[in-house]
Amino acid sequence: MQVAARLMQDVVAIARRSEHGRGTVGMVQVNPNSRNVVPGEVKFSIDMRNISDDEVAKMDAALRATIATVREQTGMAITLEEVSHYPAAPFHPDCQAAISRAATGLGYPSRPIVSGAGHNAVYMSYLAPAGMIFIPCKDGISHNEIEYAAPQHVTAGANVLLKVMLDYAKVASGED
Repeated sequence: MQVAARLMQDVVAIARRSEHGRGTVGMVQVNPNSRNVVPGEVKFSIDMRNISDDEVAKMDAALRATIATVREQTGMAITLEEVSHYPAAPFHPDCQAAISRAATGLGYPSRPIVSGAGHNAVYMSYLAPAGMIFIPCKDGISHNEIEYAAPQHVTAGANVLLKVMLDYAKVASGED
């Protein structure tokens, strides 16, 4: 378990070496999972994301090098299995600019955020330019049953989305 904990910390450390890197250990299975037995096996998930495929590849190489070093130092059998891989899907610059203009025009603060969002925006980016509008969540927790966003933040996000859509509709119709 101590070796697994070290590797889990290394996942985060590797991600932090890159400006836009994200490294998460989200699932841990300990066997036999008893409070007074030294685990014989620990499995855990690793999710590494970054702004480009090249940056993810660098993170992957660093992780593999770390695992090789830990294997050599401890003599433990450590395996790494890739379960899934999705190419990076950066937000489209035009969408990012439209969101920024809308937020600024409505008097809301805004800043570009690199997201590792691996859901809707990724799949939409295969079909059309994509972007996302982020709003604050209490304690930074999102995609979780305890996620909470204040009504005024939800309203602000919806207003930004509405303004972006209306601005795109004007461009599409030739208005301006």
